[in-house]
Amino acid sequence: MSTFKTHGEIDHNRRRFLSSAAVTVAAAQLGIFASAETQSTKTNPARAPATQPGTHTSFASLKQINAGLLNVGYAEAGPTSGTPVILLHGWPYDIHSFVDVAPLLAAKGYRVIVPYLRGYGTTHFLSDSTVRNGQQSVVAVDIIALMDALKIQKAIIAGFDWGARTADIMAVLWPERCKAIVSVSGYLIGNPAANKQPLPPKAELPWWYQFYFATDRGKLGYAQNTHDFNKLIWQTASPKWNFDDATYDRTAQSFNNPDHVAIVIHNYRWRLDLAQGESKYDDLEQKLFQAPVITVPAMTLEGDANGAPHANDDSGYRKKFSGKYAFRIIQGGIGHNLPQEAPQSFAQAVIDVDAF
Repeated sequence: MSTFKTHGEIDHNRRRFLSSAAVTVAAAQLGIFASAETQSTKTNPARAPATQPGTHTSFASLKQINAGLLNVGYAEAGPTSGTPVILLHGWPYDIHSFVDVAPLLAAKGYRVIVPYLRGYGTTHFLSDSTVRNGQQSVVAVDIIALMDALKIQKAIIAGFDWGARTADIMAVLWPERCKAIVSVSGYLIGNPAANKQPLPPKAELPWWYQFYFATDRGKLGYAQNTHDFNKLIWQTASPKWNFDDATYDRTAQSFNNPDHVAIVIHNYRWRLDLAQGESKYDDLEQKLFQAPVITVPAMTLEGDANGAPHANDDSGYRKKFSGKYAFRIIQGGIGHNLPQEAPQSFAQAVIDVDAF
């Protein structure tokens, strides 16, 4: 996941949220959770079809296309004439996070594109000499390149974890390409320099894997134990999600990508300013480090049982969204992998934000 990775206004703001972890935990234990949606506009009365998580186990087919530095593997559903929706997963997940969401949106007439991010599944680099870079801007660059390759000028971008961060980044760097966004856990654009500032010990604890990845031992450990490591992350990030081995193993196959370990390790080291990015992306990163406001229509979501670092409400990042906006907490023991755990709610968010 981005994490169990990633959440708050920007990485350093999210980290500030975590400094009040004790208050958050106490509120959660007392059931003091905001359950009402705060919204500045009316929602579409159209409803996503009813479904149960786990209804689907696979996509009808996978496609490949050259896009930028990559040959991207992706699933597609719905009519080609429909409004495009691009669904983006995070770490340690893959396109199966949307295996129930995609058919719901396709049934409502959307053209749904679900790509494997760099380092996952069948997506691979076109050149052996390309830097295996995981810094935040390059994932967004990848998705813009995919849109260009598919001749999609404008799309709804929706995701969680790395995918939510990518949606945020696309919205600020290329707002003309984003009809609207859905971002689980809010405003996630990061700043490695700010991330150098320490948090109180209890707030640092959930980020243990970042410190592990910062070491040679951690890199080797992740490479040797990817399957079991990521299963542990699933369990801790979604403590109330009773997924079975078959569900996890379908996604775990995507971690066999030869670039997976390199991309993941670079992503987390870059966040802590322990690894350099590529200079050709410096201008993009400098814009992101300013924590720019998102102007496109947006909806942010949070699960009520997210075990990854996150903010329990949108109070810390609400001002980062200046356009039409809504926030929802999804109830029912929903953890970090929100689209797979609550596909109908996630699909509904896409439908509603489209109507803003």
